[in-house]
Amino acid sequence: MLWIVLFIALFAGAALGVIYVVRSFHRFSFMQRLAWVIKKLSKKELSRDITGAAAIVITAVYMGIGWFLAHHVFVTEYSFTTHKPLKNGSLRVVEIADLHLGITLDGKDFERELEKAQAADPDVVVIAGDFVDDDSYKADMIDACAALGKLKTKYGVYFIYGNHDKGYSNYRDFTTEDLDRELEKNGIVILEDESVLIDDSFYITGRQDRSEETRSGGRADMKELTKELDSSKYDIVLDHQPNDYAAEAEAGADLVLSGHTHGGHIFPAGYIGLWIGANDRVYGTEKRDNTTFVVTSGISGWAIPFKTGTKSEIVIIDITQE
Repeated sequence: MLWIVLFIALFAGAALGVIYVVRSFHRFSFMQRLAWVIKKLSKKELSRDITGAAAIVITAVYMGIGWFLAHHVFVTEYSFTTHKPLKNGSLRVVEIADLHLGITLDGKDFERELEKAQAADPDVVVIAGDFVDDDSYKADMIDACAALGKLKTKYGVYFIYGNHDKGYSNYRDFTTEDLDRELEKNGIVILEDESVLIDDSFYITGRQDRSEETRSGGRADMKELTKELDSSKYDIVLDHQPNDYAAEAEAGADLVLSGHTHGGHIFPAGYIGLWIGANDRVYGTEKRDNTTFVVTSGISGWAIPFKTGTKSEIVIIDITQE
């Protein structure tokens, strides 16, 4: 419901903004200076037709940049340290979230983008939710799962569900069970409120998505989920929605990886979500006590194939033992 209200407000605002810009563009101070320069050079008055055309061109450029930022996948790198022991003294993690398969990338496109992840020579790859969507096709889903299965890593690929992965309707041509089978067939480990100890060195804890609180009755409390873990070992928590920071920091997680916000996607939607308390962070990193949080803007986005004020990305995280 929040997203529906936001989209209605954004589209209404955009429509009114375009009308205002086209009607009033000639009165903007920078446009008046430009008009003065053109007038001096051409010795003619600048008509409203020209200013209106300039408004349309600037809008087209803005939308073109938004299209590029949504469709071009950047690589973002972070480096963190820990006092906890790691095998060989370091760990390289690749995080991918919010593919929403079919919005800007189909299965084959996703396979090509994974070359960037493979080039990083990751120790482990994590998929932090919203891998597929209601509009995704089974053929693309199969291709995308197979692409993940081809990745060469030291410790494998780990997956958590986002709020869209299990679907909000019944019009896509595959089920959640079909998705499970394809992931598992390709060696991807699905984590649903559970932790795995990898190489006796570090944990990956995968949380059920917050949407399960209304979809199927809830998810495990963070303290309950991690109470049996060896606190001397590094713990990476995967939580699709970045909105339980206080509990995750109190539980002693070392690194929490999220997506969901798309980095704000269409400005200022992400910051409205932050303001109303839907999320603890929109994008980037934050430190609370001994816990580091990372929110990625995602490799794609939901519903709208444009990004303004953010970008599509794959995240590479290097963790080094002090």
